[in-house]
Amino acid sequence: MKIGILGVGHIGKTLTQRLSAAGHEVKVANSRGPRTIEADVLSSGGQAVTATEAVADVDVLILSIPLNRLPQVAPLIAGVPAGTVLIDTSNYYPARDNRIEAIDAGQIESLWVTEQLGRPVAKAWNAIGSHSFATKSKPAGSPDRIAIPVAADVDQDRQVAMALVEDTGFDAFDAGTLADSWRQQPGAPCYCTDLSRQEMPGALSAADADRLPRRRDLAVAAIQERVGDPTTNPDAGYGVRLNRVLFM
Repeated sequence: MKIGILGVGHIGKTLTQRLSAAGHEVKVANSRGPRTIEADVLSSGGQAVTATEAVADVDVLILSIPLNRLPQVAPLIAGVPAGTVLIDTSNYYPARDNRIEAIDAGQIESLWVTEQLGRPVAKAWNAIGSHSFATKSKPAGSPDRIAIPVAADVDQDRQVAMALVEDTGFDAFDAGTLADSWRQQPGAPCYCTDLSRQEMPGALSAADADRLPRRRDLAVAAIQERVGDPTTNPDAGYGVRLNRVLFM
């Protein structure tokens, strides 16, 4: 498939590498221009382009930028054909994204995103930590393969997103509609806890919408308390261990 990716943060970088390695034609852009995209991002064949080029003539457009920046790219996306599948990887973190009143009042993140963009999206790759995503891919059929939930309202969007999740080395799990996508938001039992396909249904059903923001903020506070202290600086697995304690 022809795939455009906006964003080369930790998730966008791995997406570019994995989907290129899987045989897809991948174009990737950031806000600073193609010359600023490092060579390792393109190591599997991805092409660094401008944002305008990234959204042109693609079957799939993946948005891997902070949630509060999505309204800024809405004009760029406005001209993308309706048949192009949009996949959003973002999450709402008030400390980073500034307060978004509608989400704080209970609006589901993905529904807020569709309002800002004026079109439906699939929600995928948001519920896995960047380190796990970069290092824990497994061949299909592996018994300990991590599952990634995918939510969408349009069948084609869901099918394409799930197929691409599989291509990145993880089990795709159908998590239902965007109205249910709060079950994979920060603070939910399946969020960055590295669960298997067998564990995913129970985690999704156990989610409690009222408790998600408080759990999310507790996790952020715990990590911020440790980061930078040479005696307690979190190792790569700390986030998963912490989230399992707080979210499950």
